[in-house]
Amino acid sequence: MARQIVQNKPKRGVPALLLRCVFLLVIISMLTAYISNQVTISSKRQQLEAVQAQLTAQQQANEELARVLEGDEDEINERIARDTYGYAAPNERVFVDISGK
Repeated sequence: MARQIVQNKPKRGVPALLLRCVFLLVIISMLTAYISNQVTISSKRQQLEAVQAQLTAQQQANEELARVLEGDEDEINERIARDTYGYAAPNERVFVDISGK
């Protein structure tokens, strides 16, 4: 008589199901963390762009103030008279741009 070899198949029970559930939960939590991090990165990039724009504007203002401070006293007084009080030199035409650009 020929003997048949019977292989014992591992039973798929509670441990295999539990392992699959844990693996699925880990994958879901990693995906959630990834999406959350991407949203945070996007927000921080927008904040960085805004701060860089403020930095550029402040640097331009600083350069303008440094230029004014380097000028002599007559140039400073002339600039104040023109900008603040609207004065002009004799025989000078002043054009005002009202287009707002």
